[in-house]
Amino acid sequence: MAGKKIKKHVSSARPQAHFKLVTSDVCAVCKQQCARGIRYMARMEQPGAVGNGIPCVLTRYVK
Repeated sequence: MAGKKIKKHVSSARPQAHFKLVTSDVCAVCKQQCARGIRYMARMEQPGAVGNGIPCVLTRYVK
């Protein structure tokens, strides 16, 4: 096809950091509770709250 561009894979110089998603029950038993986790726990205590978890900064890993 004329005009079709091919995407090139661009690799970054730095490895990308990843975080595990944790739910409010994991945040509740965490020994090092962060502000983000505390806000998430408070939000999940509200009636009708639906949550999929938040990225935990304590579970950082590099692929």
